[in-house]
Amino acid sequence: MNSLNDIQTQQPQGMSLSAFNACIERLINGEAMLQNQWVIAETSDMRLNRSGHCYTELIEKDAQGVTVAKVGAAIWANNYAKIYHKFHDATGQVLSTGMKVLVSVSATFHRLYGIKVIINDIDPSYTMGDMARQRQEIINRLTADGIIDMNRQLPWADVPQRVAIVSAAGAAGYGDFMNQLQGNAYGLQFYTCLFSAVMQGAQTVPTVLRALDRINSHLDRFDCVVIIRGGGATSDLNSFDSYELAATVAQFLLPVIVGIGHERDVTVLDYVAAMRVKTPTAAAEWIIQRGAAALGHLNELQDAVVGAVRDIVSQAKEHLAYFTSMIPATARRIIDTNSIKLDNYAGRIPLVANSLIGNQSNRLDRIGDRIGDSVTRALQREQQRLQALDDKATLLSPLNTLRRGYSLVRVGDSCVTTAHQLHPGDNITIQFATGAADATINHIDNQQ
Repeated sequence: MNSLNDIQTQQPQGMSLSAFNACIERLINGEAMLQNQWVIAETSDMRLNRSGHCYTELIEKDAQGVTVAKVGAAIWANNYAKIYHKFHDATGQVLSTGMKVLVSVSATFHRLYGIKVIINDIDPSYTMGDMARQRQEIINRLTADGIIDMNRQLPWADVPQRVAIVSAAGAAGYGDFMNQLQGNAYGLQFYTCLFSAVMQGAQTVPTVLRALDRINSHLDRFDCVVIIRGGGATSDLNSFDSYELAATVAQFLLPVIVGIGHERDVTVLDYVAAMRVKTPTAAAEWIIQRGAAALGHLNELQDAVVGAVRDIVSQAKEHLAYFTSMIPATARRIIDTNSIKLDNYAGRIPLVANSLIGNQSNRLDRIGDRIGDSVTRALQREQQRLQALDDKATLLSPLNTLRRGYSLVRVGDSCVTTAHQLHPGDNITIQFATGAADATINHIDNQQ
């Protein structure tokens, strides 16, 4: 068993932490490779403290977006303003989190505060190139998807008077657009509807997409869409370099006008929109000029119609004057022609009348003859009929009946036709064709 003294003897002799840190300090601070070295990295968690020092982390990500390297970094206050303005003046962007940068750094080690990377300088052209690369990648993707030109190929209304606006309510750019549109010198009337969205920062893409989705639900109410935002920091326009937003605009079913920022500002939306203008005011002016062109064309058509009507009226007047001058001679010619015809008709009237009268007289004679013949034949028929009736009446007369052997029995003045009219003891008179005889009824046989 080892004694306590043996254990103490076996323990290694250590150095102090400060001495160890001093070694590190000498190695790092004295290494030329770690001084003013240009490093490619991405900024993360960038913040400015009250003393004017800027602290951040420099990170590196692999192709899958996984962080593979990280180190804390600082820009001291006495150098921060120079680096900030150098970067902003060149790129139009504010140096901030999430940017790919090429920076000159020096590694330092402090015995108390540990290792720190100090940013001494920055190369803005690298960041500009990276931003352009990212924008070009989005444009290439839109081209490969076959949608980059879809919105530009949509037909425009002759006068886009119904305008859906995507902008921030109360923004200066929106106010400039409305003032320009409503105060146009041509007196054109426009129907506008604002679909409010956030036009800078992290909420830009989702709110603009929501606004476009709401417009898409009412496509029949609008002729075009205007996406506008006034001037400001170029960094505020980064959100418009979004594939999702650009793809939505490219495939939107109404023509889209983009008026974002200043003349120098270009975003991916400018490549896919049907019309790109430099400012909100220019967007309004473009719409006004399209209406003015249609109005000018309408005025030209009006002038053409008026001119055509004037020509027609002038020709009609000439024709009317010509026909008016011809009326007296034509009327005289017609009167003379018809006078001759009338004289001819008057001369022919006696001849025609005599002919008609002679024809009608002959016709009447023929009708008279036919009437006389008809009456004679009718009288003969009636005389024959009367003679037949007379013969029949003679044949059926009571006297002829008595002559054929029949007799007539009377009781008083009444003729007896049946035995039921007689009673025993009645005195009757029997009339014969010649003479009569009286008799008394003794017996009556009423059998049929």
